[in-house]
Amino acid sequence: MNQALISFRCIDHVSWTVAELEPVIDFYRRVFGVTLLYAMGPLDAADIPRDARGRDWTEAHLGIPDARLRLAMLQFPDGFRLELFEYGRPQGGGSAPPPGNHVGGHHLGIEVDDLEASASVLLANGCTVMERIALDEGPTAGSAFRYFRDPWGNIFELCQHGAGAA
Repeated sequence: MNQALISFRCIDHVSWTVAELEPVIDFYRRVFGVTLLYAMGPLDAADIPRDARGRDWTEAHLGIPDARLRLAMLQFPDGFRLELFEYGRPQGGGSAPPPGNHVGGHHLGIEVDDLEASASVLLANGCTVMERIALDEGPTAGSAFRYFRDPWGNIFELCQHGAGAA
């Protein structure tokens, strides 16, 4: 085992930015069964006192000067937490997440019991579902995967693991 420089406990949450919180929260509640743990905002840098160096709160803490934002923390049924940010100001570059081959691209893998039934539900709920991946050999033998994009372009991967898969 590698010796860590940081006393690592676990992944607390993953976060990404969306154009509008409510439709994403509603979709994730309906499709994935998430629970809304809390929502905050709007938080506006102009309304929060500056720090000792004169920086506004959002620049000092988030690296984004003069921001106005809202956020929500969602919890999946297994306890995994996903934090969503909505920025009213400043507007970022682009209206969709970067493709997976761009630096900063990402996807969230979700283990399911039935890959094809899950893919059907996603298709019926406005997702774009890619073709099935299954290998007969190697560390994923016996498992199957399907990437999909939610209606806002966030990339996910359905994972169904078979016996003996790493």
